[in-house]
Amino acid sequence: MAAGCLWRRLCQGSAFPVNYASRIMQKQCFLPHSNLMGVRLAGSHVNTQEPKTNPLVSISDEPETLYKRLSLLVKGHDKAVLDSYEYFAVLAAKELGISVEKVHKPPKKIERLTLLKSVHIYKKHRVQYEMRTHYMCLELKHLTSSTAAVYLEYVQRNLPEGVAMEVKKTKIEKIPEHIQEPVWDTLPRIEETEVKS
Repeated sequence: MAAGCLWRRLCQGSAFPVNYASRIMQKQCFLPHSNLMGVRLAGSHVNTQEPKTNPLVSISDEPETLYKRLSLLVKGHDKAVLDSYEYFAVLAAKELGISVEKVHKPPKKIERLTLLKSVHIYKKHRVQYEMRTHYMCLELKHLTSSTAAVYLEYVQRNLPEGVAMEVKKTKIEKIPEHIQEPVWDTLPRIEETEVKS
């Protein structure tokens, strides 16, 4: 009885009439005093409470790799595209909570090519072509390996056409044990003799 009332309430906002809902009710059998959270009702969009497990997320006890700096060098021939991509990359870093150390633009590289206009003669008539390559460098600091992987995947998937990216990572590592103690502490001491004149 309670299931029928619940079913009619669910169907009132839907597109099909209540008599259609009552026909479906007759086909489905509900147990009295059953828990309705686990029952999927036909034609409704009721979410059941199922435990959500994500097979892509893995939990490990290994410590994460820490990066002191992540440097992205982006180069392309169109300055407007690079400016737009710079805004996108900085905005994505801020949304992920990554601190942006600096954004700078190295000098552009210009390649010029001079060709003769004519094939055989008229050496004075020439045409010059040039290719301009603009650069943009974005430096991020203090990242973990998982944050860097997520950010780089997101930024590289949205890389515009005609733009290349070069990534440099500076990893923070523990000092090896054989270097931790100074070498001069392990050497035997040499006694100095005084020279008398």
